[in-house]
Amino acid sequence: MNGDTIICNCNEVYRNEIIKAIEEKGCKTVEDIGEATGAGTICGGCIDDIQEILDQHAGSKKE
Repeated sequence: MNGDTIICNCNEVYRNEIIKAIEEKGCKTVEDIGEATGAGTICGGCIDDIQEILDQHAGSKKE
């Protein structure tokens, strides 16, 4: 997917899909991302990565 980073291996969800869910669907929590994309809903191994993306995105909005 154009060099995009896979975040959730179980559901094959990429970083750009998570960012799109934040921007277009208003996702604000890991649970929101899970509902929108499926990321973090199987083994949970990517939850920290999802939270990091949420935190980075929230930080970029404050600037």
